[in-house]
Amino acid sequence: MTQPHFDVVIAGGAAIGSATAYFLTAAAGFTGSVAVIEADNSYRYSATALSAASIRHQFSTPENIGMSLFGTQFLRHFSQDMAVDGDCPDLDFHEGGYLFLATAAGLETLRRNHALQTSLGADIALLDPAQLKARYPWLNTDDLAGGALGLSGEGWLDAYGMMQGMRRKAIAQGAVYLNHRVASLDHSAGRIRGVRLADGGRIACGAVVNAAGTGATALARTAGIDLPVHARKRSVFYVQCPHPLPGCPMVIDPGGAYFRPEGQGYITGISPPADQDPDASDYDVQHALFDEVLWPILAARAPAFEALRCSRSWAGHYDMNLFDQNLILGPHPAIDNLYFANGLSGHGMQQAPAIGRALSELITTGTFQTLDLSRLGWARILNRQPIIEQNVV
Repeated sequence: MTQPHFDVVIAGGAAIGSATAYFLTAAAGFTGSVAVIEADNSYRYSATALSAASIRHQFSTPENIGMSLFGTQFLRHFSQDMAVDGDCPDLDFHEGGYLFLATAAGLETLRRNHALQTSLGADIALLDPAQLKARYPWLNTDDLAGGALGLSGEGWLDAYGMMQGMRRKAIAQGAVYLNHRVASLDHSAGRIRGVRLADGGRIACGAVVNAAGTGATALARTAGIDLPVHARKRSVFYVQCPHPLPGCPMVIDPGGAYFRPEGQGYITGISPPADQDPDASDYDVQHALFDEVLWPILAARAPAFEALRCSRSWAGHYDMNLFDQNLILGPHPAIDNLYFANGLSGHGMQQAPAIGRALSELITTGTFQTLDLSRLGWARILNRQPIIEQNVV
């Protein structure tokens, strides 16, 4: 029996995997075969489907800013670019902006980040407390020294629709999606030779992309590579409030909480304290975190939230890079045809288009062509030289 062979096998078909498949099959001069192997065709438990579904330019490193700037342009043209047989998907991209708030202790960092962001083309305004109060009368500014507001390009969208749109377009361009799970990688002499499926099957390949999300670490281990990525549970809460917050953006509180509008209410969340944030595989919502930590922060920042009601909640997982909370992108020096796109640490949905484009460039040309993301490669991990991103939410 002839064993199936694909030039590129992508392990994981959610946002990163589907973006990579889309850009590869769209690349000029690429005539190879692409297989995307995804165990959950419903994507019910994918990080993208369970995320806060938003995009921002307010990072502190050029790479993260650049990837999200590209993401915004991708989203603005998504409907026409992802059209298949005249069907144009609508992401309902709402450019409502991010508002990062700062106390006196964080003001200089906010200003420094703002200077970098605007130098790269981000449309961000610095606001003092009086300007914040004038724009958002519902906001408690007593302890604030300033804020940074995205005037355009930042906002929220239908993340599930984005993922499905890229998947559908990739298939239309020739990618094959297989409903399996990649269990292990066959390798010898510094090369991946094929992938083993959970059902015992094997697929030979020319290259592999590890886009397996929280399963990426176990998969990398089968090739003898230690990937510092762990699953961290994050709960999202949908709340309703009897008093509206006009013009509310995605607000990032100095205490770590976030909230933004969603339908007739708001979605909100916060990361648990580091000593209460173990590896997790369950989807149990952290209700105590809401009651004991999140709600008091919300009520202090927007007094209208004192009367909020939590009507539903859910939990998903970050594939958290515990080394420096930044993406690990590109081939490992020990196995040059195994490409990584892991450790997004909560930024996967918004950075997926740029990552897909970057991987396509690496696979087809051997180098980054449009955005230099070389600092995000394995060298920093192996040399113990972390990249510090100050705006991790």
